[in-house]
Amino acid sequence: MALSNKQWEYLQNCNHRWNLKIGATGSGKSWMDYAVVIPKRLLALQGQGAAVMLGNTQGTLSRNILDPMREIWGENLVGTISSDNTAHIFGQRVHILGADNKKHVARLQGMTIEYAYGDEMTTWNEEVFQMLKSRLRCTHSFFDGTANPASPQHFLKTFIDSDADVYCQTFIIDDNPFLPPEFVTELKKEYAGTVFYDRFILGLWALAEGRVYPRFNKETHVVSSLPRCCTHSDEATGRFFLSIDYGTLNPFSAGLWCLSGGVATRISEYYYDGRKTRRPRTDEEHYNQLEKLCERIATRYDGNLEQSQYPIEAIIIDPSAASMIECIRRHGRFSVIAAQNAVIPGISITASLLAAEKIKIYESCKDCIREFELYRWDDSVADDRVIKENDHAMDDIRYFCNTILRKELRWDKGW
Repeated sequence: MALSNKQWEYLQNCNHRWNLKIGATGSGKSWMDYAVVIPKRLLALQGQGAAVMLGNTQGTLSRNILDPMREIWGENLVGTISSDNTAHIFGQRVHILGADNKKHVARLQGMTIEYAYGDEMTTWNEEVFQMLKSRLRCTHSFFDGTANPASPQHFLKTFIDSDADVYCQTFIIDDNPFLPPEFVTELKKEYAGTVFYDRFILGLWALAEGRVYPRFNKETHVVSSLPRCCTHSDEATGRFFLSIDYGTLNPFSAGLWCLSGGVATRISEYYYDGRKTRRPRTDEEHYNQLEKLCERIATRYDGNLEQSQYPIEAIIIDPSAASMIECIRRHGRFSVIAAQNAVIPGISITASLLAAEKIKIYESCKDCIREFELYRWDDSVADDRVIKENDHAMDDIRYFCNTILRKELRWDKGW
C-alpha cells in the first residue's frame, strides 16, 4: 500500500492524545485514515470504553469515510449503520454520530470513550467538541481527526494552539503525489482569488473578507443569448429546474435554470421584495408567479411559434419553507427537493463552479447580477458569516449548486 511522505510522517508521530491532520482538500488526509489508521486503532482497543466516529452528519461520515473503507476492506469488516446508530467495524461496535448540532451532545454524555475519530471537524458544533473532550477519559484514549482550515478564530484552531497533548500535521494540495497533475491545476484555478484557495489549496487558517464571489464578472458570466433548447421546441437536450429562496416580507427569489452541455444557465428569475413594496404576497400569489416564470414561447421545427411550459424536473427550496412547499405540492404539478442548505459548503461549490464557467446568467436576471456584485463576508465576526443583505438570489443559487449541480456534474471538492 503506497503512502506519501506526509502520510508516513503522520503514522510515525500519531501517538498523542489528539492527532490531527489539517489542510487542503484532496491532499490524502482521509485516505490514510480509512486505509490504515482507523483499522489499526480499532484492532488495538482494550475494551475499557466505547469507540466513536463523528462527522458533520451521519450521512457525510458514511460518504467520506465508511463507504471508502468498505470498498477497501469489504462488508464483513466494515458493516452498515444499524437503527441504534452503531456499526460493527473490524469486530468492534462503533457509535456513528453527527456533530453539526448541539443536540448531539446528549449522545456523548455519560460515555467513556477509548477511541474517537473525527471527520470535517471545522463543521462541528463547538458544544459537541467540548463534550467529546471530557469523554476521552481512559488513560490511553486516542483521537484521530481531519479538517479543512477555517477562520483563525475557529474553536479548533484555538484548541490546536493550546497546551493540550496535540499532534497536528498541516497538508497542502501538493503533498499528495498520487493526484493527477491536471486535476491539481484545475482545482487551483477554481479556487484562485477566494478564501478557499488559502484554505483548500494552501492549508491555511484564513479570514473570509470582501466579496463572497470575487471571480464573478459580467464579461465572463453574463450572457446575451439563451441556450438553443430554450428557444427551439424541437431541441430536447436541456433539463430545467427552479431554485427558490422563500420570503414573505424579505425578498422571495426564484431562478429558472437550464442545464445543457455541462453548463447551467439561469434563463429567467422572479424576485419580489415585500418589504420594499409594503405589500407581502401570499404563498398562492408567489405560486402563480412561478407558473408564469415557467411559460415558454419557442420556435417549432416548422418555423412557427409554440407556447408551452418548460418541463421542470424539480423545484429546489429551503426545507424550512414549509408553507410554500405544501402550496407547491398541493397544486400537484412540480416535484419538490429539499435543498442542501449548508452555507459554507454551498458557497465553496458555487465559487468553484463560477471559476470553471459552469454557471451562466442571462442578462435579464438583473437582481441576481446585482446581488453577485454586492454579496460580502461579514468581517466584524470571528467565524465565517455572510452579511445578511443582498443574499436572496445568492441563497437560491447556492441551493441549486449544492443540491443539483454538485451531483449532476460530479462536482465535489472534498466537502
